[in-house]
Amino acid sequence: MSTIPTSKSPIYTIGDAKVARVVDCQIDAFEPAGLLPDWSTKYQPLLDAMPETMSPDGRHILLSIHSWVIWLGGRIILIDTGVGNDKPRPFAPYFDRLTTPYLARLRVLGVTPEMVDYVLHTHLHVDHVGWNTRLVDGRWQPTFRNARHIFSASEYRFFSNPANAGNRHRTSFQTQQDSVEPIVDAGLADMIDVAGREVIPGFSFHSTPGHSVDHASIVLESAGSRALFAGDVLHHPVQVIAPHLLSIFDPNRETALSSRRWALDFASEHRAMLFSSHFPATSAGTVSRRGADYTWDFA
Repeated sequence: MSTIPTSKSPIYTIGDAKVARVVDCQIDAFEPAGLLPDWSTKYQPLLDAMPETMSPDGRHILLSIHSWVIWLGGRIILIDTGVGNDKPRPFAPYFDRLTTPYLARLRVLGVTPEMVDYVLHTHLHVDHVGWNTRLVDGRWQPTFRNARHIFSASEYRFFSNPANAGNRHRTSFQTQQDSVEPIVDAGLADMIDVAGREVIPGFSFHSTPGHSVDHASIVLESAGSRALFAGDVLHHPVQVIAPHLLSIFDPNRETALSSRRWALDFASEHRAMLFSSHFPATSAGTVSRRGADYTWDFA
């Protein structure tokens, strides 16, 4: 595994909103068959057609871990917060005790932690909540101390129940202790039912479980335009073209596939820009429908 250099994000316009990516890290920890259990060589031409999504030697899939920052209505919103620094992750060595310039990259966009009004979480996995906190004087302290952190109440309950702390979820349970509980303890958490309703102006949470127990995809609507922040419904653009290729991180196969098809249909039918959580390159693009198939184009 190696960490891949990152480039500056373009700024996208969705109605009256502006959207940009803030990268935490990019990794090449997985060969295609290691990430996608149903992989076979017949799919290789799909990867060959998108070399920007592969390591230079063509053997490993690139995955980006990042936040999306949105400016809308005088407010600054983050969607997901990466892995974070200094956090012990022995069961996920590619995320173990990272030291990345995430906050410096945020400042390049003119945003300091104190300026963030909302942090919206698609789900509560290790690579989506990490920068919620940072280590200050030996304690995990909220990074975005003026922000309301909004996430699924059901997902929080799941990761608070010791009965669910098996091998699959051991890193997630570690993550709750250093990246979620300090937010709850500080009174900065707003836990919601994921039911498709608008939670803050312009943003609604839509149920897309399968990757996690109450995973949400977040829709932005502004001035007649839409965007979809799909979370981990997809990990790589090859899954747009071949949606049945689920990842090793999708424990509930049929539910995950149903959620993926909902997201692809939403993005294509509403002409919504899809902002991914893990695609490399720009991490954003458009989904089009051609008969029963989907296509992907990076923006």
